[in-house]
Amino acid sequence: MVNVTSRWSPTDYAVSGAFVPALGAAALQLLDPQPGELIVDVGCGDGTLTAKIVEAGARVIGLDSSDEMVEAARSRGIDAFVADAEALGLEQQGKRFGQFDAAFSNAALHWMLDPDAVATGIFAMLKRGGRFVGEMGGAGNIAILRAGIHAELTERGYPVTEDHQWYPAVDEFARIYGAAGFAEIEARLIDRPTDLPDGIQGWVRTFRSGLFDIAMVPEWERGDVAAAIEQRLAAQLRRPDGSYFADYVRLRFSMRKPG
Repeated sequence: MVNVTSRWSPTDYAVSGAFVPALGAAALQLLDPQPGELIVDVGCGDGTLTAKIVEAGARVIGLDSSDEMVEAARSRGIDAFVADAEALGLEQQGKRFGQFDAAFSNAALHWMLDPDAVATGIFAMLKRGGRFVGEMGGAGNIAILRAGIHAELTERGYPVTEDHQWYPAVDEFARIYGAAGFAEIEARLIDRPTDLPDGIQGWVRTFRSGLFDIAMVPEWERGDVAAAIEQRLAAQLRRPDGSYFADYVRLRFSMRKPG
């Protein structure tokens, strides 16, 4: 089932979320795509980073749950398709694309709330010896941001009772992907305070619009709520020069399907 909080506006993402694919360069280097390889990008978004894999000479299929983001990726020339990574339809995907030499995912797996299904699906899509490389939110990710958002919504009468992201610790992540059959699993957490070019307000409007939908925050109030969240968190997430950052913790990983 697609996470209802992962609703995206490609326009807002291009302004406030451009840092996401930019900071995926390290994971892309770990993937090391080779000419002629067939690679699937799980959660390709607007295709910015996917295009880098294509530039390396690989053949790439992008999958994303958002129709709007898939359309944005296609506008870049990416072969992108709408798909739920928690229900990949393994036989159909195999017949449609064949099996992949590698899978890649950047800043997407934490939106998928059935990680066992995702792990099993990606494992089945890979050739024997195929690799899976990427990066996602890890344990402790945006703890300060989340607390501030929840506090502001609660004070305004919009209580949020649960989180809608999966930010695993290394051992939990490795256990799930090991149970799916992967070997040579390497994963580590990386503290990465991340500049927010459009401030906390822009980040909230872009990355928590789906959460606002669930909390039933009316459109006319969302700007005020985002501004209040920024003010609430200024003491913790504002630098001396007045710029804002997010308290990101990333989980970077690589693994392989046994040959």
